[in-house]
Amino acid sequence: MDATYIVERINDLFNITNKKIFSSESGITYQADKRIKKLGYCVNLTLETIEEAKIQGVDMMVTHHDAWDEIYGLKEACIEKLAKYGISHYYNHLPLDDCNFGTNDSLLEKLNLEIVKRTHEWEGLHFGRVAEYDEEIEFNDLVKNIELLLEEPVKYWRFNDRKVKRVGLVCGNGAPTACLKEAVENECDVYITGECNLYTIQYAQFKGMNLIIGSHTFTEFFGIERLALKLNEHIKELEIVRLNEEHYEANMK
Repeated sequence: MDATYIVERINDLFNITNKKIFSSESGITYQADKRIKKLGYCVNLTLETIEEAKIQGVDMMVTHHDAWDEIYGLKEACIEKLAKYGISHYYNHLPLDDCNFGTNDSLLEKLNLEIVKRTHEWEGLHFGRVAEYDEEIEFNDLVKNIELLLEEPVKYWRFNDRKVKRVGLVCGNGAPTACLKEAVENECDVYITGECNLYTIQYAQFKGMNLIIGSHTFTEFFGIERLALKLNEHIKELEIVRLNEEHYEANMK
């Protein structure tokens, strides 16, 4: 099977309502002229994850993020290295945030939260959620649960004394105050995301919203893992491996 066949099977997993938006937020960035026997998955396309794919003998990488345009020159360098090693690459960004097996839903499932509402809409896709626990838990217990799940330390701020019942979540970059505003409007007890800045913290304090910040990468990991595993259910002869990534973001916070 080639990369095109793999992508067709991936597309079958999604309810595509807007082909233009879907294709602008996902797709093949490089296709090598070889059969795909072994597929590696991770959140980011970087020179380091390509090296990891080479070491593990991967024929195709599936990631959540394409190489970031904001890292000038990275995309071209990644394409050059993919071509050198003969590794195809596919990414799926916003549709994976939106779907019912993607980044947000997978993380909430791991935390035993039930989804109440899909939030943070863009072009018909939703990249956030509001969810609830059956029974309230202590804020510090939620922090510990997230750290165990993500296998990294998180930053947190306590700006109210309530136990946690309702949670607002934006996996990845939910730092803009417009994202936090939806959690405030939905009367959440805590807001969880993978990025923050000064405005995020000050707005949370201003509104009395507890705040938990993991890393952009590992808040989104479970979505790309679920995608790979679901693909493997449809193509059982395809070998699937996880590509390891550094927890460097946690050390920067």
